[in-house]
Amino acid sequence: MDHDGVPIMINFVLKRFELYFKSMNICLRQATIVDKTKPEHHGQKRDILIVDGVIKAIEASLNTSESTKVIERDNLHVSPSWLDTGVCFGEPGYEARETISQGLTTAGLSGFGQVLLLPNTLPIPDQTNTLVMMSQKAALHTVGLKTIGALTRQFNGHDLADLFDMHQSGAVGFFDYKKPIQNSHLLKIALQYTQVFEARVWSYPLDADIHHKAVAHEGIVATSLGLKGSPALAEELQISRDLAVLAYCGGKLHIPTISTAKGVELIAEAKAKGLDVTCSVAIHQLWADESALTDFNTNTHLMPPLRTAEDKQALIEGLLSGDIDYVTSDHNPLDTELKRIEFDLSTPGSLGLEAVFGVLNQCMGTEKAVELLQKGKPEFGFSTHQIAVGQPADLSLFNPHITYTQSLNDLYSTSENSLYLGAALTGKALGVITPKGILIHE
Repeated sequence: MDHDGVPIMINFVLKRFELYFKSMNICLRQATIVDKTKPEHHGQKRDILIVDGVIKAIEASLNTSESTKVIERDNLHVSPSWLDTGVCFGEPGYEARETISQGLTTAGLSGFGQVLLLPNTLPIPDQTNTLVMMSQKAALHTVGLKTIGALTRQFNGHDLADLFDMHQSGAVGFFDYKKPIQNSHLLKIALQYTQVFEARVWSYPLDADIHHKAVAHEGIVATSLGLKGSPALAEELQISRDLAVLAYCGGKLHIPTISTAKGVELIAEAKAKGLDVTCSVAIHQLWADESALTDFNTNTHLMPPLRTAEDKQALIEGLLSGDIDYVTSDHNPLDTELKRIEFDLSTPGSLGLEAVFGVLNQCMGTEKAVELLQKGKPEFGFSTHQIAVGQPADLSLFNPHITYTQSLNDLYSTSENSLYLGAALTGKALGVITPKGILIHE
């Protein structure tokens, strides 16, 4: 094949999991269906027959022909496929961390049928050609991908990038990756301009002057470890400023990876006033708090930093109440040399895709975890499908009861910087089936 990345993907996946194509008839045997929109099947064990990528039958038991591939797994569960609203892969520019093809494979094996790719690349995607290249590399993969373009040229914080052209080329939002918009006027202009084509502006919740090169949450833990701390105020000030600008000029605003109790409160108040604001929380904020830093494990160096136990609980409650819209892996593969150095010199970020379901299943229970992982598809231009006869097969497969301790063997990413290594998790994704194909663990 002459499409970029495809031969590499196939050579790799044959060693780690089974790969079938939608032209093959598939039967999921005795799969417990998790889909509240179809109460006649929800919670029931059923055989599901898929022919040419479409669900043809759902029955208590189905007879199958020899040409049908039967998939049976212990405690197999299936739901409409999941979306991750914020991942980094590395390509272009940082292919050693993770290519687009390998990143999508990691996502699929982690249960995600769709992802939003953040603009953490080199070159910075502030023009259509880079975004088109990224989309083309993902076009043949089982997992769907949408791109987020840069908000300003080269993330300079002053000059808007070619937002309309990038939107026409498929960008579903605009974000200077983990760089705060310090110029309030620029945020106002961006929110006004994007109203013309109804795109969403992403604004990272950080006051850079208050944060000032911190590497941990400002508190007792950071002080005891001798680490420079960033107060919750650094997030709260920026969110307050952003919401004030949004109230003044209108538009659509997304605030990614909030981390504080006050941040949840501010966004809830803005929504109650009718402002068009959405937000997300990174999965690691639901798993750990600042106490995880005590052994100086650089995989706990994250941005925003792990906060207090009280913040962690407020974030969980914000997801349950709907004040927080999305939970994201904040998946960020990094080179080994960026992590195996002193804590305060290391680069913040952790892998996340492989652990999302286990963490969320443990925190929220299976049905709520699945509900949260499906949110955002219409908002970001993905189709939604029920588990019903005649619908495209767009499914996440998982076992919610398996318990395991994450090891390097559980990572599909090229990188190894996982916060969750050594963590005991309950629930594991088995793969995905989408209209473009199927990725399943052995």
